[in-house]
Amino acid sequence: MNSETQKATAELDVHELFNKWLKAARAKDVEGVVACYAPDVVAYDAILQLQFKGIQAYAQHWRNCMEMCSGDGVFEPSEPTILADARVAFLHFLCRCGGIEDGVEKSSWMRGTQCLTKRGGQWMIVHEHFSAPFDMESGKALFDAKP
Repeated sequence: MNSETQKATAELDVHELFNKWLKAARAKDVEGVVACYAPDVVAYDAILQLQFKGIQAYAQHWRNCMEMCSGDGVFEPSEPTILADARVAFLHFLCRCGGIEDGVEKSSWMRGTQCLTKRGGQWMIVHEHFSAPFDMESGKALFDAKP
C-alpha cells in the first residue's frame, strides 16, 4: 500500500472512530465513549479540574458531565478536520455542547482537539482537549462565542 493510500485509509478509520465516539456521547453512553480512549489518556477539559490522567479519571469526568446535562443533550460538532498517517492522527473541531431542559437549550460553543495513535491495530484517543475562549480582562469564559 502506498503512502497516499495509507493516509486515506487512516483518515477513514479515524473518522469512523470519531463517529463511534460522537454517537456514544450523544446517547450519554459513557462506556461507549470511554471505549474510544487509550488506558493512559491525558485529557484537558473545560470544567472541574486542570487535567485528567488515565481512563478511570476521565471516565468519571464523563459521568459527571452527563449528570450535569440533564434532559436531552446537545453535542453537535462542526467542521471536524482529520490529519493522519499510518500511526498518528489529529482531529480538531468546534462543538456546540450543553443540554435542553424544560424545552430551553443551554449550550455554548467549545473547541475540541483529539490526538490519536494506532495501538495493536486499533485507533485510540491518547489526548483530548476541550476549551472555551475567555476574556483576558474579566477572566470570564466567552460562552456566547460563535463560529
